[in-house]
Amino acid sequence: MRAALDEARAALRSGDVPVGAVVVDPAGVVVGVGRNVREAEADPTGHAEVVALRAAARARGEWRLDGCTLVVTLEPCTMCAGAAVLARVDRVVLGAWDEKAGAVGSLWDVVRDRRLNHRPEVVAGVLAGESSALLAEFFGGRRG
Repeated sequence: MRAALDEARAALRSGDVPVGAVVVDPAGVVVGVGRNVREAEADPTGHAEVVALRAAARARGEWRLDGCTLVVTLEPCTMCAGAAVLARVDRVVLGAWDEKAGAVGSLWDVVRDRRLNHRPEVVAGVLAGESSALLAEFFGGRRG
């Protein structure tokens, strides 16, 4: 989660919502990193999780990320939760909950939907305070 928080800080510095993500392989090696780049790249799919999953798939040479863990500072949205399911990650570790758009248990629960053929384990609340503080800093500056 510390590596994901570093990515979130980098997103904050570039003017994007401070969300960071990493993908860790079964040996504990980080194989993909990502941060929000929607503003920087004018890309509506430029969410930290998608960027990290794409990088991990390139690094492993396959789209199936069996055995991997997606670590993200904010609860994934529906797109990112769906991407985690489709990438076949074993686990999603998240920091802060997203009560407005989260799809890993708060607003929706895409990753545990029994109608889907893959359901990753969810570990929530890891360094949630630090993740929430970055988001509060970003949105406080926008609203203030």
